[in-house]
Amino acid sequence: MNVGIYFNKNYLIDNLANIEIIKNRLQQNNVFVRTLDNESDLDNLDVLFVLGGDGTILNVAAECGKRDIKIIGVNYGHVGFLAEFNPDHITDAIDLVCSDNYCLNKRSMLEISIGDETYLALNDLVIQRSTSGRMFSNTVSLRAEIDGSTVDNFSSDGIIISTPTGSTAYSLAAGGSILAPGINAFILTPICPHTLHSRPIVFSDKCTVKINSLRKNSQFNLIVDGKVVLRTDSTQTVTIKKSEKFVTFITKNEGDFYNKLLQKLYIWSK
Repeated sequence: MNVGIYFNKNYLIDNLANIEIIKNRLQQNNVFVRTLDNESDLDNLDVLFVLGGDGTILNVAAECGKRDIKIIGVNYGHVGFLAEFNPDHITDAIDLVCSDNYCLNKRSMLEISIGDETYLALNDLVIQRSTSGRMFSNTVSLRAEIDGSTVDNFSSDGIIISTPTGSTAYSLAAGGSILAPGINAFILTPICPHTLHSRPIVFSDKCTVKINSLRKNSQFNLIVDGKVVLRTDSTQTVTIKKSEKFVTFITKNEGDFYNKLLQKLYIWSK
């Protein structure tokens, strides 16, 4: 088994001790382990320890999905929906990997195509109005189609297409529903729509979504898992469908999604 360690450099001091613990304990179990300098250095790994918050995991999630690398997360961030362990339980995470007695949680991804470019997203795709330069726009006018049928014409700040994993992120903040991880669906959430009728729409992940601009000479940003990957004009069609690849997380057990939801969103129950 080949294991990698990827960590958030902002937590370097906190991570150094745990990196050594991971290395030493894995090597004692005859496991090859190496640290990664960046997210592109993932080849030939079976498992990746990710030390950081959800953003750190999102940095490498799609590339891990492409290579069928299993992720085990150690949370140093604020929310940590994607990380199974806290830093003070790092040895439990190591022992779980070494024992090979763990559960696998497969999460679906979006495949996003525009022109000759293709991207994968674990959380979401955001199509957002341009916020800088001479192409600044107060709103974008976008038409959303699902399997060829027009859903709506949105005059808004943009549109979010989210997986169940991403439904607890930006989509939730924009008024979208929460989707449990096992639901075979995605959600389309308009961002600050300038209408009274536009609402989030949950649709089957077997569907194909196409987004077109209704306004000539306008520009918008494509944001994939929190990163601006492209600034494009109104002539381009954005096509979104379910990817054939998954992101696989190592977990202790099947878990209680709803209990985790309460804990992570600071909602207290009796």
